Amino acid sequence: MISLLDYGAGNVRSLRNAIHSLGFSLTEIEHPADILKAERLIFPGVGSFGAAMQRLQALGYLEPLREYLAAGRPYLGICIGLQALFEGSDESPDVPGLGVIPGRIRRFDAGTLAVPHMGWNDVRAKRDSPLFADYAGEKLYFVHSYFAEPTAENVEWQLAETDYGRPFLSAVERGRISAVQFHPEKSANAGLRLLRRFLAGDEQPLATTTPSTDRSPTHLAKRVIACLDVRTNDAGDLVVTKGDQYDVREAGEVRNLGKPVELAQRYYEEGADEITFLNITAFRDFPLADQPMLEVLERTSERVFVPLTIGGGIRAFRDARGHDYSALDVADAYFRAGADKISIGSDAVEAVEGYLKRGTKDGSTAIEQIAGVYGNQAVVISIDPRRVYVRSAQETHHHTVQTATPGPNGERFCWFQCTVKGGREGRDVDAVELARACEALGAGEILLNSIDRDGTGAGFDLELVHAVRSAVGIPVIASSGAGCVEHFAEVFATTGVEAALAAGIFHRREVPIQAVKAYLLSRGIEIRV
Repeated sequence: MISLLDYGAGNVRSLRNAIHSLGFSLTEIEHPADILKAERLIFPGVGSFGAAMQRLQALGYLEPLREYLAAGRPYLGICIGLQALFEGSDESPDVPGLGVIPGRIRRFDAGTLAVPHMGWNDVRAKRDSPLFADYAGEKLYFVHSYFAEPTAENVEWQLAETDYGRPFLSAVERGRISAVQFHPEKSANAGLRLLRRFLAGDEQPLATTTPSTDRSPTHLAKRVIACLDVRTNDAGDLVVTKGDQYDVREAGEVRNLGKPVELAQRYYEEGADEITFLNITAFRDFPLADQPMLEVLERTSERVFVPLTIGGGIRAFRDARGHDYSALDVADAYFRAGADKISIGSDAVEAVEGYLKRGTKDGSTAIEQIAGVYGNQAVVISIDPRRVYVRSAQETHHHTVQTATPGPNGERFCWFQCTVKGGREGRDVDAVELARACEALGAGEILLNSIDRDGTGAGFDLELVHAVRSAVGIPVIASSGAGCVEHFAEVFATTGVEAALAAGIFHRREVPIQAVKAYLLSRGIEIRV
């Protein structure tokens, strides 16, 4: 009997779907006594170490879990399921861990590398293990700000390392207890093979292990992301569309470029590193009543085993019956439906306006609330800026750049004004200011669009991307304007962003994802093959 310990954090649906896709059945831990009945136990999770441990305590799971582990019974921890095995974490210094493995969980140092460590990286196995018997060196998906530190005290647990500024433990194992920092359910075929090894109970003698001779550093890949703008067309069907500077209509009709689930599966099979859904009419509706969009996530997570992001309508709402729902309630529904990250757009601008006025965080924003429960890696900020030209930097208090693309009257400076409501309303906040404030509030990633470049095929706005990437220490996704493979190489080489996103050129098959990756590889840019 394979049992899943779901304590209510993040997207566990994808793990369930991955297990079912491999032909295995699953039971749910619903009571503390169920833990000791399990034959093989899986403990997944994302988010805050402290919130996870406190939730386990509140559910009465901690003591039976300790008893299960003390007996050396089959266990697979994923992400928080690995970190919980240690004595504690710097993320929540006063909250003890399970104490099975000596040592503490540390935070990556802020510096030249973005934190969280987010994306596809390799693992370097230190010894043989049934868990990695089918591993052929593929990249696996990580998303975390805190790491397990290899020390002399936990050497007998060390199974694999990964490098991100420094080596950290990406897998641990002793006997039948194992855990991984990466997400096998989000690591495509390589992750599914590893998951199958645990589920099938494939075991071999562990007494005679052979250390790996390969000590080459691992490398984080640049991500290529496919974006699907989803909305209801005039016939009431949910379709993927694409705007031209945010106008999605053509000859009076909403552009229909395909069905969301089918397109997402196609991109997964073509090698997309992530899939992003943007519900571009969600600001008009109550999102928890948006069953078609939730169904899109549910069905996609059954077929697509890379990270899924959903944006649109992540904010507090009051429904027609007068019931109030927080942004956390809305995000929770999307996570349960299969999302790994949620994207906040217009509401982030309003949150930052309030934050800048107060001069301090107060816990009231959607960013703070969601990051506090699910971790900052689960919160993406979607910025929709447009250029505002000025004759000199002194004309505005906003962050300006001296541009190589002069304005309509020959202006040589511009700032990037943030907009809301699908680009229809500008605010007195610039993109650099917004990105910095959202990072301070707890966001873990920036999705940086450009109204000026959207749908043009003229390339990413490198000046905008460089300005924002230089201003924050969290990962940045460049979006809007890609028209050829060279544009992807250009934005990676010029700005150092961690990911690049495109929509229309992928939908219309003008530039296949495989062609983008082949070109990046030819240019010496690290990718997931």
